[in-house]
Amino acid sequence: MSAKLHGIFTPNIVPLAEDGSIDEPELRRYVDWLIDHGVHGLYPNGSTGEFTRFSPEERGRIVKIVCQQAAGRVPVLAGAAEANVHETLTACERYAGYGARAVAIVSPFYYKLCPESVYAYFREIALQSPIDVTLYNIPMFASPIDVPTIRRLAEFERIIGIKDSSGDMAFMMRLIAAVRPVRPDFTFLTGWEAVLVPMLLIGCDGGTNATSGVAPELTRKLYDLTRGGQIDEAMRLQYRLLELFDAMLYSADFPEGFRAAVELRGFRVGRSRQPQSERQQIDYVTLQSVLQCILAEFGYIEAPALVCPPRTGNIDQDRVRHITAAVVEQLRQRGAI
Repeated sequence: MSAKLHGIFTPNIVPLAEDGSIDEPELRRYVDWLIDHGVHGLYPNGSTGEFTRFSPEERGRIVKIVCQQAAGRVPVLAGAAEANVHETLTACERYAGYGARAVAIVSPFYYKLCPESVYAYFREIALQSPIDVTLYNIPMFASPIDVPTIRRLAEFERIIGIKDSSGDMAFMMRLIAAVRPVRPDFTFLTGWEAVLVPMLLIGCDGGTNATSGVAPELTRKLYDLTRGGQIDEAMRLQYRLLELFDAMLYSADFPEGFRAAVELRGFRVGRSRQPQSERQQIDYVTLQSVLQCILAEFGYIEAPALVCPPRTGNIDQDRVRHITAAVVEQLRQRGAI
């Protein structure tokens, strides 16, 4: 039996070349950097990786590149969510061949299904998949997977865990209480790093967290501190992570804030496949100035040339402050003030 999944898995973004194609050399460089900076595993084709904006062939290529570059150094949990059971199983077969440790499959989306239909969908996959499966519960985008359904699905050996992105701690506690007594090998991962430390404390084995693609040092330290019983220090960093997470999540259409921050860490991410208006492009630049100040405080990048204005916790107000500071500095350099 393969080792139980645990730790921080990165749902990596995909760097794009000028023509919008996958920038393979930059993706490989990014994978190496993530591993070198302490992530426990990689999660290509997650929400942060914008899997819906790539073709099935491109999704396969992304997983193949990540598996090749990881080269067994860390496990790969590959997103294999397609539009129907047949295509999902085809993806499972391909990713097993590429060397992925397991696949993550989101509950059926677009059509809102009842719990029995959700169960039937995953049952079909569990009976035919050549690779281990983790359920992916993200109720804001897809049919929710409730606790009784997950308990039933845990009876299938091929289903080895769940990633839950609801951020609902009570739900996770009920889920662990229902499943762990009958499946001690079942993996519980949280997809909501705003409560990463609390989720680890109630029994989660780790997380698939977008922030780990920006600050892998931080999420790894949070995990290690919590596992080591240094809860006060872990919670101090949890509150700092929360500010970074909120700035990236609520400042722009997801996952643009995370792409902006990865760029600050020294990677060419390219323009998103989602078209942006001129105003959004200006907001993107301003957001980067806010993120630069936050990341500089952690010591991950150099501080900006301009003095970082005090942050309010409101991303819109903080962006206005940065714009104002930049304008004042330009006027000062020109001798106007």
